[in-house]
Amino acid sequence: MKFLGNRQAVLPVAIAATLAVGMPQASAQGLFDMLFGGGIRHSPQGEFPPPPKSRKIQSGASAGGGGVRISSPTYNTYRADKLVRVDFKSLLPAPQPATAQDAAYVPSVTGSAFRDALAGLSDYELFAEPDIAKALIAYYSANPDFIWVTGAAPNSRAQDAVRVLGGAASYGLTPADYSVDVPAATTSAAPEERTKELARFEMALSARVLRYAHDAQSGRVDPNRITGYYDFPAKPLDLEGVLKTLAHTQEVRTYLESRHPQNPEYQALRVELESLEASEENEIVVDPKLLLKPGESSPELPKLLTLIARNLDDEMGGEYGEVLARLGKSELYDPELVPVIKAVQKRAGMKGDGVIGARTVASLAGTSKADKIGKVRVALEELRWLPSDLGSPRVFINQPAFTASYIDNGEEELKTRAVIGKVTNQTAFFYNQIKQVDYHPYWGVPQSIIVNEMLPRLRSDPGYLDRAGYEVTDSQGRQIPSSAVDWGAYGSKIPFSVRQQPSEANALGELKILFPNKHAIYMHDTPQKSFFERDMRALSHGCIRLQDPRGMAAAVLGTSVDYVAEKLKHGHSTENVTRVIPVYVAYFTAWPNMSGKVEYFDDVYDRDSRLMQALDATEAVRAPSS
Repeated sequence: MKFLGNRQAVLPVAIAATLAVGMPQASAQGLFDMLFGGGIRHSPQGEFPPPPKSRKIQSGASAGGGGVRISSPTYNTYRADKLVRVDFKSLLPAPQPATAQDAAYVPSVTGSAFRDALAGLSDYELFAEPDIAKALIAYYSANPDFIWVTGAAPNSRAQDAVRVLGGAASYGLTPADYSVDVPAATTSAAPEERTKELARFEMALSARVLRYAHDAQSGRVDPNRITGYYDFPAKPLDLEGVLKTLAHTQEVRTYLESRHPQNPEYQALRVELESLEASEENEIVVDPKLLLKPGESSPELPKLLTLIARNLDDEMGGEYGEVLARLGKSELYDPELVPVIKAVQKRAGMKGDGVIGARTVASLAGTSKADKIGKVRVALEELRWLPSDLGSPRVFINQPAFTASYIDNGEEELKTRAVIGKVTNQTAFFYNQIKQVDYHPYWGVPQSIIVNEMLPRLRSDPGYLDRAGYEVTDSQGRQIPSSAVDWGAYGSKIPFSVRQQPSEANALGELKILFPNKHAIYMHDTPQKSFFERDMRALSHGCIRLQDPRGMAAAVLGTSVDYVAEKLKHGHSTENVTRVIPVYVAYFTAWPNMSGKVEYFDDVYDRDSRLMQALDATEAVRAPSS
């Protein structure tokens, strides 16, 4: 079932008329710009941890002063948890009086003699994450036996584990984080030294296997420490349970690999990483300042066409392969090539005007091999923050791509252009569940917008909210005129709620789609249709504006666009979404399309470099010298 609903939208003259009444031009524009974003705040869902404060008060004045603002979240210098030395004291056997028989006793390294073998840990310095160190002691206290050693040598289970850890790079992880010195299969060392070596190998491998399992499931960093724009629930891992499972299975590789996300997107990114690392650096260099219109000529054009032909997927190859084969060496931008360029532009998230400019060149030739590898590794890390199974149906919003999609049974039923938050009002990265659709919605103005953008005007013109179609209510829910409030008496804490009534001028347009979250972010319509024609669409106050909101509403409700249109004829109403539909307000600068081809996008908010800093900080803590 396809959910289609593109419609012609007319920007009513009433918008300008309603907003401009009694307002100087600059102030009117400022209000108009501020209207598109924010919303009513909702309580966090039960499955989420208590949220960090996402807004801060910047106080430049006392209550009533003009310098008080509510600021957006900030980015932090990431500090990884320090490793701790594993304390083996509780595992060590109690000292026994020496006897004559002790001199002839050679301990076994399995079964009941395990505790004797642990005597070799008395001066062993093994460092691990605090929770892993605790789990090691707890597990081996309750289960005094080897997992990775049989007889006097590492067993096949250990060999499989070491191979998995050594292949960490294929998942975008760093093999050095999981390295373990493996004892030789045979040795001439004294039995006591061999026993000590095997006991230390046992503990080191268990510690690194637990690190690997954690990293595969949850990622190497805690994203919520990077910034308040990241909001992810913890993904608990029973570390003792991992060791118990590994102690009783011969399918070590299968188990450890199952800790990674089990979705096609993760696999596509792994395939892309492998392909990139095996590829040569870009040998085709195209002038980044190229500007070429149909009918014009340039020696740079054949280079671009070669890059396009090299990366054709089945769909584009079937449609444009013949044209590229025939005109691929042409320096003349022939009209037959225009549809090819437009298709490439649209695939890269551009408007597809057929003019070859800097953005088109960058999408084809402007990303180096090293940059792509970095983006793919970042994407793999970010994907580990999400559920292993992304769910079906689901809504997936990728902010750097400026798109929102409805996906069901592996099919992209709807893909629409989206507007996201400005750099100064960034859209958060989180996931939740679609709850309801509001027709002809009210817009509850967030406190941040009231304080930062409305309050300065209200101090000199307290009645403008009344004229512009807003309702003001006090803490008791009683509606009062805006003109009756002494706005000059308040600073960062406004004891009133402000909402915009449903109308043609409403900032949310004709509908919004809600998924409760502490960031007050949702999807909605907008009167500013022209924004969707831009390639760079980071233009809102944080919410997600949709080019085809009716189509998305129909999709999540499991109905038709005609049904949505009929509901809109009857004024304001709300309809609950009865199915479980997760929504991902995601941020990936490398992401596979539905055919599995990885596409690359600009890092709008410069988040990749901040994640790289967090990963570097984690690597530094894990380094052997730490």
